[in-house]
Amino acid sequence: MDILLKDGHIVDPANRLDSTSDILIRDEKIAKVGKNLRVNGAKTVDCKGKYVLPGLIDMHVHFRQPGREDEETLLTGSRAALKGGFTSVLCMANTNPPIDNQGVVEYIYAESKRIGLINLYTVGAVTKNLDGKELTEVGQILAAGARALSDDGKSIMNAELMRRALEYTKMFALPIISHCEDLNLSKDGVINEGFVSTKLGLKGIPRTSEIAMVMRDIELAELTGGRVHIAHVTTREAVELIGQAKGKAINLTCETCPHYFTLTEEAVLGFDTNAKVNPPLRTKEDVEAIKKGLSEGTIDVIATDHAPHSEEEKDVEFDSAAFGMIGLETALSLAFSELVAKGILNWKQLVERMSISPAKILGLDNKGSLGAGSDADVVVFDPKINWVVDVKKLESKSKNTPFIGKRLDGIVTLAIVGGKIKYENGKFH
Repeated sequence: MDILLKDGHIVDPANRLDSTSDILIRDEKIAKVGKNLRVNGAKTVDCKGKYVLPGLIDMHVHFRQPGREDEETLLTGSRAALKGGFTSVLCMANTNPPIDNQGVVEYIYAESKRIGLINLYTVGAVTKNLDGKELTEVGQILAAGARALSDDGKSIMNAELMRRALEYTKMFALPIISHCEDLNLSKDGVINEGFVSTKLGLKGIPRTSEIAMVMRDIELAELTGGRVHIAHVTTREAVELIGQAKGKAINLTCETCPHYFTLTEEAVLGFDTNAKVNPPLRTKEDVEAIKKGLSEGTIDVIATDHAPHSEEEKDVEFDSAAFGMIGLETALSLAFSELVAKGILNWKQLVERMSISPAKILGLDNKGSLGAGSDADVVVFDPKINWVVDVKKLESKSKNTPFIGKRLDGIVTLAIVGGKIKYENGKFH
């Protein structure tokens, strides 16, 4: 069935469109964009007063399947993604068993096709069993459809191994997503090292743990010519180093997450384990640096690092609690409220950070655009609706978010994937 989106404010930086217009969707593609379109028999959706965006792409999620289906499944994660406006996601490799061979990659894609809700992609592990000792069969993993390599959740401490991985992946023109953490410095730490860790009597994770590894991976990217994408950047110094590296034309991109531009280390003052993440929440100065990096384009991508954990793993003493928070259902609203509404980013920049740049980094052709011929992955966002994050209404199987009870502005009212309506006004199709 043809779908006609009428009178929405279309934000499509790829085609320099930022105005009110109509979009006709036909046969899984964007067929036409223009004013006053009329099509007999089409399902017409009134988008007046709403923003029409290319489907968002989250290049950093943990869906836990296979192995920890008690925390999240590909189905529940996909539903959470749709509700948040993400039509495509990239799953990290730290499942059980890890995504370190062709068979697990093929399993992920087969399950995604069976579920049929979103475009679900996967990374492959850099090292076997994520143990940082021996490279995986990279060629086979990428041939099976992995869009990048990463041992995320663990840092690749062996610099020689990281060098060889970058040299190998260079021939495939795909990135290694690097979890930058010096494990010798961060060992046993649970929050940012500083005033708050001292006040609470908790072992801190020094900011140098991130900074040192960012510096190392920049040097390795320059040495090898390989592609490095630095995950979840949190510190002012890391942003500065990345900016300097980009000035030297090093093949480098990076991301941050909504919690790193909305929360500081003070969020854990009440020992809220839902605010325990790795890398940890940092200082107000770091939050401002992250916002500046997003505004200036030093930070390419906003990803969620959606990390579901069971209540049993979170409702324990802070030292023992698992790291991570969910984020798919709140990311766009937080980005709108904290970045767009406050003038840090405009809508064009937000779409670049949450759709265009991830598509380019991962080589997802025909995504991140609403031009004629592009894949019909579209979301409609109503900025006028505010809502309260309610634990009972979250689609994610896990509920570990520090934003429970927070009132947010803006909500996704429609999500179209491959030309088909998959989510509309709170209901899945």
